[in-house]
Amino acid sequence: MPLMGSLYIGNSGLQTSQNALNTTAHNMTNADTTGYVRQQVQLGTKVYNTIKVDYKSVSNQQVGLGVNYSKVKQVRDYFLDQTYRRESGRSAFYEVASGALEEIENLLDELNGESFQESLEGVWTAVQELSKDPSSAVTQGLLVQKSSQFIERAKAVYTGMCDYQDNLNQQIKGKVDTINEYANRIKQLNDEILKIECAGFEQANDLRDERNRMLDELAVLGKISYSEDLNGQVSVQFEGVDLVKKEVVYEIGLQQDEVTGFYTPFWVQNAEYTINELGQKEYDIEGAEVFELNTVISSELNTDIGSLKSMLLARGDHRADYTDIKEENYDYTVSQSVIMNIQGEFDQLIHNVVTAINGVLIDAANAAREAGSSYMQNEDGSPIVLFEKIGQDCFKKIDTDNDGIEDTWEETQPDERKNGYKGSLYSITNITINKDLVQVPTKLGFIKDDGSVDYETMEKMKAKFTEESNTLNPNVKKKTSFVDYYGDLVAQVANSGSVYKSIMANQQATVNATFTAREQVIGVSSDDELTYMVKFQNAYNASSRYINVISEMLAHIINTLGT
Repeated sequence: MPLMGSLYIGNSGLQTSQNALNTTAHNMTNADTTGYVRQQVQLGTKVYNTIKVDYKSVSNQQVGLGVNYSKVKQVRDYFLDQTYRRESGRSAFYEVASGALEEIENLLDELNGESFQESLEGVWTAVQELSKDPSSAVTQGLLVQKSSQFIERAKAVYTGMCDYQDNLNQQIKGKVDTINEYANRIKQLNDEILKIECAGFEQANDLRDERNRMLDELAVLGKISYSEDLNGQVSVQFEGVDLVKKEVVYEIGLQQDEVTGFYTPFWVQNAEYTINELGQKEYDIEGAEVFELNTVISSELNTDIGSLKSMLLARGDHRADYTDIKEENYDYTVSQSVIMNIQGEFDQLIHNVVTAINGVLIDAANAAREAGSSYMQNEDGSPIVLFEKIGQDCFKKIDTDNDGIEDTWEETQPDERKNGYKGSLYSITNITINKDLVQVPTKLGFIKDDGSVDYETMEKMKAKFTEESNTLNPNVKKKTSFVDYYGDLVAQVANSGSVYKSIMANQQATVNATFTAREQVIGVSSDDELTYMVKFQNAYNASSRYINVISEMLAHIINTLGT
């Protein structure tokens, strides 16, 4: 090869070594950058010059022009990426569920320094004391006082659960907004990557790193799948529906319930809408919901992935009460919702205690009425009860013997559910103490018209507290008394919390192991990069010395010929 042509070889070596050193320095600089993928240099040969074509020979006579810095590539393991993103989403799912149970456990076990169990035991103690001497004004006042504390603390616990629902509701809105932000950013990155890589000379590796970070974050929020086309553009599906399709983003909308204020995520492109008088779109989201929450939660079915879904399940779709624990209403929506399940079971305890105490008093009043007595009755003939409904009538008069005369009082029954409101019932939200008894506890009396003390009624009330006739929910067969019900409820929460914590710990271990394995592929090793740096620096020095030798040879020839 001519000496002048040999300079191309040295020049290519200098350029390639310099670029390789820059890549190595870039790796070293970003060794601790989250989501950064180690970049590798690919070297190739430049085009050969053909000097002579000889068909008789094995090959033609060719001269190389040096080394070529052909590509800087990223090394990723698709399987590890998929596994890491799936398992991190599953870990986030159980982390939310575990956190919700821990919050509920705190609300049930402790309230301003006093356990709710004490208020329930206080009512039971007051009933026992009153059964010893029903005519005592002191013990009658104690029952009213303890019952009032029982209701107040029950409302505080239930309100705490509702507040936590509202807190989750706001987090759900924030998560949806974040998903939409990630989707729009991925679309922007698709465009930028396409612009850079369309010529085929450069790889937008740093932009690809950012896009992969977006995919990692999306995987924590929900179940995703994705694919990359030949142009380097990524399409993303969230919960099986297109979220990003190359240059198009399909955002998730939020519909807010008018009664509860709860948000429901839905796919805007799949929902039908009408235009109201204000020119605003009103969506019908039936069939367009992002999540199907009436399915079994199972790792085998991959239905336990994503913190957003876990938040929706934990929050539920309404404020639960005891009617949700009835077998006909106890579906997946209630049973799989951490808060709604406990709300319903807790309200069931309050409902059963209230209706049991009132029921005993009502039976005593009805028996007296049949005997022609006004014992345990108000001036209008309605039974005297300890608990009343806020703003609602507790009783209505009915005609039992069809003689056209309303002669018997009957408790009002729950109305059908309408827009989340369930009419008149004894639930935590609408129970209060009989204001007349608060002012005059001795109105209970427990002294019959003949002057005898009504021990029988108090014994019936006492028996209600020890009767094992209550179950936490339709899936629990163990029957328990009022005294033990709350303990079983707390134990259930504690056991469920322990299970979720155990699953979360196992999932976190899986995520950490997968993360470590993935980092071994994509992570930057300082030792390796230093080795590469020495190698490319030596290559640079060798190319420099090669050029110096060629330069000296040319100088010698020119000087010799000149003389």
